[in-house]
Amino acid sequence: MTRHIEAFDNGNQPIVAEGDKTTPLVYLNRLWLDPGQSHEYMLTGYESCVVPLTGSCTVSVGDAVFESVGERKHLFEGMPNAVYVPVGMHCTITAGDARMEVFVAGGAYDKTLEPFVVRSADVDLVQYGSDDTKTHRKIKHLLGQRNVDKRGRLLVSELFTVGEGGWSGFPPHKHDTDRLPDETRFEEVYNFRFHPENGFGCQFDYLADGGRGVPHHLKNGDTYQIDYGYHPCVVAPGYQMYYFTIIVGETSQSLVQYFEPTHAHQIETIPGIKDMVAKFK
Repeated sequence: MTRHIEAFDNGNQPIVAEGDKTTPLVYLNRLWLDPGQSHEYMLTGYESCVVPLTGSCTVSVGDAVFESVGERKHLFEGMPNAVYVPVGMHCTITAGDARMEVFVAGGAYDKTLEPFVVRSADVDLVQYGSDDTKTHRKIKHLLGQRNVDKRGRLLVSELFTVGEGGWSGFPPHKHDTDRLPDETRFEEVYNFRFHPENGFGCQFDYLADGGRGVPHHLKNGDTYQIDYGYHPCVVAPGYQMYYFTIIVGETSQSLVQYFEPTHAHQIETIPGIKDMVAKFK
């Protein structure tokens, strides 16, 4: 039961709340903060990650204080920062001297770990694909392989198409069943942005190999929830696409993707895709 949520003013209230019917493992809030404005939250049963899209903020988690988190003026330029917030801990986000946008990504978990900050140098950057194959992508992992010993089952990344136009999530893959070594079950939520902002894309989802689904017309700010099936997407020529990605495992820390057999041979044609897959494990 995938769900397409068209862009709207959420008023700093969760877009995907705790216990959501479609993706109960995942939490997503988008905040707009004026200079000096603060937002406080605490999630019971969810670890979370604070990610400024633009601007800089101070993030306080329990007794820990992380200053100057975030350094971008434009979403499509520079590196992201993040702060990991453990289960059940109080968090305060205070904007710096400019209006800013912030994502709060969460994943269901039952253990309380320690807070930590992810600076630009800590981001795990992966670039793969090619312009020739229309699959050129850049991924900026904030919670992933590098900090697997510090997080639970929450994976947080920023994904960009490189150049203008092209496919992402290709070859089609899924991760809706725990059946190692072939696949692990993870729910996933995206928030899309386009550059320029009037750009658009299309999200596909379908359950069976060789099956069909309903295509979804994506526009700037749309959110998409995935709890099952294959889910490739594409951006129109002349535009760049970004999507903020929250992936949460039901039982596993390691995402194992199962590629649709009909198209799996194309793994051999896309430069660097095997390295990309390995980064999620």
